[in-house]
Amino acid sequence: MARLIKPLTVVQIQSAKPKEKMYKLFDGGGLFLRINPSGGKYWKMKYKKLDGKENLLTFGRFPEVSLAQARQMRDEARAQRASGLDPGQIRKARKASLKYRAMNSFEVVSQEWLDVHSSKVKPQTLRVYRRLLKNSVFPLLGSKPIAELKAPDFLALLKHFEAQERIHLAKKVSVVCGMVMRYAVAVGKAEADPMPSLRGSLKSHRVKHRAALTDPKQVGHLLRTIDSYRGSFVISCALKIAPYVFVRPGELQHARWGDIDFDSGEWRYTTSKTGTPHIVPLAPQVLKILRELHAVSGGKEWVFPHQWGKAGPIGSNSMLAALRAVGIRKEEMTPHGFRAMARTLLDEVLGERYDLIEHQLAHMVRDPNGRAYNRTVHLAERRLMMERWALYLDKLRADT
Repeated sequence: MARLIKPLTVVQIQSAKPKEKMYKLFDGGGLFLRINPSGGKYWKMKYKKLDGKENLLTFGRFPEVSLAQARQMRDEARAQRASGLDPGQIRKARKASLKYRAMNSFEVVSQEWLDVHSSKVKPQTLRVYRRLLKNSVFPLLGSKPIAELKAPDFLALLKHFEAQERIHLAKKVSVVCGMVMRYAVAVGKAEADPMPSLRGSLKSHRVKHRAALTDPKQVGHLLRTIDSYRGSFVISCALKIAPYVFVRPGELQHARWGDIDFDSGEWRYTTSKTGTPHIVPLAPQVLKILRELHAVSGGKEWVFPHQWGKAGPIGSNSMLAALRAVGIRKEEMTPHGFRAMARTLLDEVLGERYDLIEHQLAHMVRDPNGRAYNRTVHLAERRLMMERWALYLDKLRADT
């Protein structure tokens, strides 16, 4: 006759004290509480496997797993056994599934993609991707298995930013998530990339163009106003050079003396946007300013070193702040606006060749066979164009 086991009570479990040796308190149906000499109390269940051998299931530690929870897990295991299944094998399969899901979450796969992508993009771009994923994607989708993510999951994420009127951010998130999903498909961790199906699901983003002056009279006034700046000599030189060379502000900011050749009158560097070599022919007006500046910063790496003695070049907002200091409002002009100004006036007023202008702006220009021109193409013609441009700016400055 089977021994009758009296069910445990919570009070009985709580009052059970450790002994020199491990001992058990039985609850019935194979469930028991093991009390270790260290004081730990663990729920176990004994059952017979399909081959008739005994096996143990572990349900967790008391009180983290309550008596009621332990009984519920016991009843579930007994039902599985009655159906001809092995509860132990089912638990192993569940753990493996959870481990697989954790190993293939959107965040984990994104980190894999970033590692692969690190050899294909510039470090600065990679940092942008990491920050975008960490701050804008992982909090909502990072822990979810990537294979289970569908279009509605990503749409909900993008709509979250749309509701905050951050359409531009939503667009960038969409692009990066698409790259991650395509990688997941390629390595067999997802069946399809749902991002293309989201096209047309967001509001249009209105591009806010950077302010730029393109009226010749206003440009003349701008140049005279820049000449009136009485702040840092280094920043003053940067502001005066910017209209003549019309490079991207960050490229001017990071100009190095080692890249400037006074003999040939050229500035050679790698563009920040496309990572391609670029040549800026320097007009005599620019070389004159650079020679004056060389007497101040010629012993340093940077053409425009930080004015307070800190390592590195001037800050990214230095020229913008200088424009504001002389009364040029943000609605009128920005450092990046010198590019639009040059492009418009070189084309519409001076009648310069379109391809020369595009080359000098470091835009991708291709030959009739679709190949990108190299940096030395039309260099002589571009040099003459830059000299004509410099003379034109001097004329505008002089006209009152």
